[in-house]
Amino acid sequence: MINSVHINYQNAMKTLQFNVPTIEGQSLTVQEDVMDSFYPHFHSHQEAQLMWIVKGNGVLVVENTLHPFKENDIFFLAANQPHVFKSVSQDRLSNESRSISVFFDPNGKLKPLFSLGEFDSLNQFIYNNSRGFKIPESHFKSVSERLLQVKSAVKMDKLMHFFYLLRSLANISKETDPLCAERIEDVSLEAGIGGSRITLIFNYIKENFKNELSLADVAEYANLTPQAFCRYFKKHCGITFVHYLNRIRVKEVCNQLNEDHLDSVSFIAYNCGFNSITNFNRVFKQITGCNPKEYVQQYKQTLYSLI
Repeated sequence: MINSVHINYQNAMKTLQFNVPTIEGQSLTVQEDVMDSFYPHFHSHQEAQLMWIVKGNGVLVVENTLHPFKENDIFFLAANQPHVFKSVSQDRLSNESRSISVFFDPNGKLKPLFSLGEFDSLNQFIYNNSRGFKIPESHFKSVSERLLQVKSAVKMDKLMHFFYLLRSLANISKETDPLCAERIEDVSLEAGIGGSRITLIFNYIKENFKNELSLADVAEYANLTPQAFCRYFKKHCGITFVHYLNRIRVKEVCNQLNEDHLDSVSFIAYNCGFNSITNFNRVFKQITGCNPKEYVQQYKQTLYSLI
């Protein structure tokens, strides 16, 4: 059984941009798929997706994380979130799959509704769940029933049932964990909106993370005292400078490990800015959930068996 394993799947497979079929005059798409197996390509689409696995088993790959799935699991996937449901037959004879999905684009036809003050809580739900989540089993009955109501309704009733469904998901999401780790790119992009100084800081870190880079160095570059810099960085990023720097370095280590380098893990770690193997091992496990040896031996093997 695979339990929420972190891998660098995106390096192994290119993300395809998938266009969800839409019907003229409708602002959301409800789709029932009955196939020999689930859509097999690592892909993303501009719509958020709520997907009910009615029949089938396998592994869901979301960005760089694996999650096993089975019948009656329901997942919420955010807009533009790379993923693939990989069918894994239990009897090795049939991969037959059946699913029901609701696709919606909060920045598309629904945007005027989401911009209303009455929809602030739903806007916050979309913003807070950009990494997706799995519906807890205790909420399966209520969510599946609402999903079926959306599927069977027409015109205005479909939209009304959809917003009731979304409100339920907003409440349920408070009990869930994200499907994947926060992407460094998302933190950088979001923080970069705040002004040019933080953008320059990000660029400086990315250009120098392989060197000995201290908080004092970056604070001096930003023309701030270390204390002021810490407050400024946390305000714009939501995480500390050290945490951000460690994630940049670990991501580069993973990239090099996935390129089948002949270099030792220690050599790669030093080359990516870590000056202590003990500290590197601790930070690597803290961020990826496993130690480097497990990552190379077990998780890469899992990745290649899925491709």
